[in-house]
Amino acid sequence: MPPMRLILRLSALLLAAAASPADALVGAAPDGRFADRVAMVLMRGSGEAGFCSALVLDSRTLLTAAHCLRPVRDMAVHYRDASGAPIVIPVESAVAHPLYRPDAIRARVESIDVALVRTARPLDARFVGASLATGDGPAVGEPVILTGYGSTREGDWKSGGSLRSVTLAVREPASTVLVWAAEPEGRVAGACSGDSGAPIWSEDGATAVAIAAWAQAPRGRGCGGLTQGPRLAPLRTWIEETRRDLGRER
Repeated sequence: MPPMRLILRLSALLLAAAASPADALVGAAPDGRFADRVAMVLMRGSGEAGFCSALVLDSRTLLTAAHCLRPVRDMAVHYRDASGAPIVIPVESAVAHPLYRPDAIRARVESIDVALVRTARPLDARFVGASLATGDGPAVGEPVILTGYGSTREGDWKSGGSLRSVTLAVREPASTVLVWAAEPEGRVAGACSGDSGAPIWSEDGATAVAIAAWAQAPRGRGCGGLTQGPRLAPLRTWIEETRRDLGRER
């Protein structure tokens, strides 16, 4: 199946899933507060299609996890318009952070799992650029909000596609590079398939402090036990410079 036809097929499946009472994000609830700042990145590879979540920076630039990137011909940005119809916009260019290492877990090395994606045409006018955090926070114990389009079960893409949020708390280990977050009472909650690139917001929802890049079940592999991702405050200079560079490309 040609790349864009496969992406359009995935978009249709997500639209159908969103119309049913399926959860997205483990332990999360529907949340329209961030619908103007979060979209989806669809991608294909090896004959299969999937998606990630993404933070809107401006009308044509989104921030997502670097491990979500594929050749631009195999990527698109997806959302639904006011009538609920699926909108699919091709990706024009994409850049991963220069310190991203796809083999980081196996090699036990630091990796900056973030990337910028530029669309071939502007998003709908309802989208606004999200504000990025500054400074050192949030600290261990502080609440944060994770918002994404991901699934309720590992690998079950049909259970995703609706924007939902869950409140977590920053947990140890304290880090200037990463945010680690989990449900403070130990309930199953957190990122799952499709939530890579999902923003982690400050307690008041005003600024994006990190994006989700990795998740773990309470026991073993899966979802809903621990969510981890790179802090955005230390990356602001790279993000802004790369966003400007992508805007100058023709």
